[in-house]
Amino acid sequence: MSKKLENNGLWESSRMMLPQHREALLNRHHEIPSLRSSHPKKEDIELIRDYILLPIMYTLVTKKISEVKLSSETLKSLYAKAAQVLAANIYKDLSKVKQEMMEKEIRVFNEEKHEDILELHYAYRDYEDRLIITKEYMKAEISKRLARYTDSLIINLSKM
Repeated sequence: MSKKLENNGLWESSRMMLPQHREALLNRHHEIPSLRSSHPKKEDIELIRDYILLPIMYTLVTKKISEVKLSSETLKSLYAKAAQVLAANIYKDLSKVKQEMMEKEIRVFNEEKHEDILELHYAYRDYEDRLIITKEYMKAEISKRLARYTDSLIINLSKM
C-alpha cells in the first residue's frame, strides 16, 4: 500500500479527492456552526428574561420610594435613599441588557398578556420564536433578584 493512504491519507491524497471537492467539504464544515448559532443560546434567553423582568422591578422599587416618602415612618429618608440606589442599579443593568440585545440582534416585538402568563414574541437574528413566562415565575424571580440587589447594596455599605 502507498504511504499516502496511511493515517487517513485517503483525504490528504490529491489523487483521491479533487481540490475543488476538498474545498467544498471544508466550506460545509464551516457553515454548520453558523446554522447552529441561529438558535438563541441559554444566555440569550436570559437576556430576554432580564429585558422583561428588570423594568417591572424598576417600577416596583420606584413605587415603593413614593410610598415611603409619603409614610410616617421614622427612617423614611434612609429607606427612600436605599431604594433609590437599588433603582439606579436596576436601571444601569437594564441599560446594559438593552445594549447587549442590540449587539446580539435580539428584538422583542410583541407582548401578549393573558390571565396567568406573559407571551413574548422575539427575533434572534433570522430566528423567530416565543417565550412564555408565568406570573408565578415572575413573582418568584423578581423576589430573588431584589434580594440579590439588596444584598449587594448591604455589602457595599458595610465596606464603607
